[in-house]
Amino acid sequence: MKKSILRRMAEEAENRAEVPEAEEADKPVSARRHSSPVISNVGKALTHLGEDTILSIDPAKVDRSPYQDRFDNDEEAEAELEALKASIASEGQKIPVLVRPHPTKRDHYQLAYGHRRLNAIKSMMAEAERPETVKIKAYVRDLTDRQLIEEQAVENGIRENLTWIEQAMWAVQLKDAGLSHRAICPILGLSEAAVSHLFRVTSVVPSDIIFAIGRAKAVGRPKWTAFADLLKDESKIGAVREVLQTSEFRKADGVGRIALAVSAAMGAPALQSVKPSEIVEFSLAGRHFGRMKSSASGTTVTIPKAEDAFARWLAGRMPELMREYQHQASPSH
Repeated sequence: MKKSILRRMAEEAENRAEVPEAEEADKPVSARRHSSPVISNVGKALTHLGEDTILSIDPAKVDRSPYQDRFDNDEEAEAELEALKASIASEGQKIPVLVRPHPTKRDHYQLAYGHRRLNAIKSMMAEAERPETVKIKAYVRDLTDRQLIEEQAVENGIRENLTWIEQAMWAVQLKDAGLSHRAICPILGLSEAAVSHLFRVTSVVPSDIIFAIGRAKAVGRPKWTAFADLLKDESKIGAVREVLQTSEFRKADGVGRIALAVSAAMGAPALQSVKPSEIVEFSLAGRHFGRMKSSASGTTVTIPKAEDAFARWLAGRMPELMREYQHQASPSH
């Protein structure tokens, strides 16, 4: 089904792309910029959402989009999923997902956007004592194949940004199904030069290495480009694959994993300083105040929206806490 979707998209995109370049060049820069299909789709999406009715449906009857534009087997994504589950459990699902009637399965739906929300609610359903009571709020709309992809592209652009490498691997799927670089541009909301750069990396770095490193939330184009430059020497790929099997690599976060991969490609020994991510939950009498996550890239503290009052209290106390810490850490103590 994915092939047919993309072929039709390619034909439509190519037809639109045949506007003479000279005619486009005569337009002011601002006019050309605002003609971006992704940007124009935002307005259309908001109009549609204002007209749609929110329904509560069985999460088990909602299948994912035929596009896999996000990495699933990634510890960072799993941590974000747990945080989202905690938020939905305490505050409810605030933003509905968008689905369409499934084109081939009776009484089922196909997701257009809301991938993380769907995963979180399905996970909550699996853990619930009465799973039949768990529902997902959704807009149900008849969408063509192209509209399904456009809605997914809108969300990736304005709500839940893909990491750079996730975007690159999504572009690979589009290209494999027959879309030209020019047809991919409006789907990703990128220039032809930016799309070409995605392929310069994915054409060199094997996909098994990319998926092993994962979505690498804090890693952008410069680091991936430098890594790809190293792997232009194919003799280095074996060394990188060896480090993928080490416990240090498996325990590291995205920043640590690509650091280990780069180090292996450069011929250096595995970095022993990369430590596994450590998560500490802050709870008292069954009340969840937040969590602290330590990794190779630093330490972050996350406090759920429901505990805004605690967050403000903590911020107010922070100068006093820092002075107390500095006093206790002083050599004279």
